[in-house]
Amino acid sequence: MTKIPSGTTLFKTDKILHRIGVGPGQVVADLGCGGSGYFVLQAAKMVGSKGTVFGIDVLKSALSNLISRARLAGLANIIPVWSNLEIFRGARLVRDEVVDVGLLINLLFQSKRHADILRETYRMLKPKGRLLVIDWKISGMKMGPTQENLINPKNVHEDALDAGFEFVEEFTPGPYHFALVFRK
Repeated sequence: MTKIPSGTTLFKTDKILHRIGVGPGQVVADLGCGGSGYFVLQAAKMVGSKGTVFGIDVLKSALSNLISRARLAGLANIIPVWSNLEIFRGARLVRDEVVDVGLLINLLFQSKRHADILRETYRMLKPKGRLLVIDWKISGMKMGPTQENLINPKNVHEDALDAGFEFVEEFTPGPYHFALVFRK
């Protein structure tokens, strides 16, 4: 894998979150948030003190980094959750149907168990809750995951529909990625 630019270079997180309707008082879950927490931190600012953002990751070191970054930013509305998203009900700290917006950012290319991840995400979302999937484009780039790890947006679309989601829209969040929005 070639060196990947950082989150703020790849995405305008505030514009993306605004586009999918993240706002004051909501509950957001970034599933596979990583230690940098770009989307978690921005979402925490957008939902404000009456909202909550779950930063969910399988790596405890990523969650430790996220906690440090949240403290430095003065954000007290972030809840770290250690979980393997490939296990249904693995994120036990997140109850059923409490999340307004779920985020799967650069996560699916790392797994072969998309159906399991989407099922766990579906469980967390409220009725009419939204899911944003952003992943790497298949385009022969010289950065990002290896070609064999890239995923086809058509397959993600099919897997999401199979999990019970309704398709809302597709857009381009940056030059190297595709974005799909679904509704529960």
